[in-house]
Amino acid sequence: MTPNIEAVFIDLGNTLRTLVKDEAHMARARQEIVRLVGTHEDPLVFCAKLDERYKVYRKWAFENLAEAPEAELWTRWLVPEFPPDIIAPLGEELTYQFRQSMGRRVVVDGGKEVVIELQRRGYILGIISNLIGTREIPDWLVAEGFAPYFKSVALSSVLGIRKPDPAIYLEAARQAGVEPGKCAYVGDNLKRDVVGTRSAGFGTLVIMISPEELAEATITDENRPDVIIHKFRQLLDIFPARN
Repeated sequence: MTPNIEAVFIDLGNTLRTLVKDEAHMARARQEIVRLVGTHEDPLVFCAKLDERYKVYRKWAFENLAEAPEAELWTRWLVPEFPPDIIAPLGEELTYQFRQSMGRRVVVDGGKEVVIELQRRGYILGIISNLIGTREIPDWLVAEGFAPYFKSVALSSVLGIRKPDPAIYLEAARQAGVEPGKCAYVGDNLKRDVVGTRSAGFGTLVIMISPEELAEATITDENRPDVIIHKFRQLLDIFPARN
């Protein structure tokens, strides 16, 4: 039971959304990327090269707990050989298409119903997530009808800081107008999400992980969440109606 929690913040990837490898969807995005960049390379080959460069960028982002602006992501990391004055203005659209080239993101089973019910039970809701791109999530929130339910949306792509930096959690709590100690976080990463949530002083940490992943994980005092769940719907067992 979580009697003192007023706000529930939710991660996106592998928590509220999952990635589906839709080849037709991915192919359209790859074709759009090569069109925008202005290359005649094969879309599959070109995007495979982007994937390798993105791994280098990700390593930098993890080490520095930072997220580069979209223009810098493309001109410095992904296509530095192309004219920066042409590429930089395309950064937002290129990032959006690059994300689509990875697959199609869909809401987990029961996700919308759980979000609606948590709000009905009296919780302020928010999102805290690491991802590149500033366009995708605002568009998605509107398209899926989630926009009215999330008072606070803290994205590394917008703030420039990544989990587990406690600053991104604290900014989310500030946007929601709730003290950190009265906030809960729902994530999927036993290392990153535990460290960040604890450092920010959040009151409750819930980790959603499959039984198979949990069986292979090592739980220690450093990465132990308050609650472990396997399905998103189980959040309704954790957060009762507030008085």
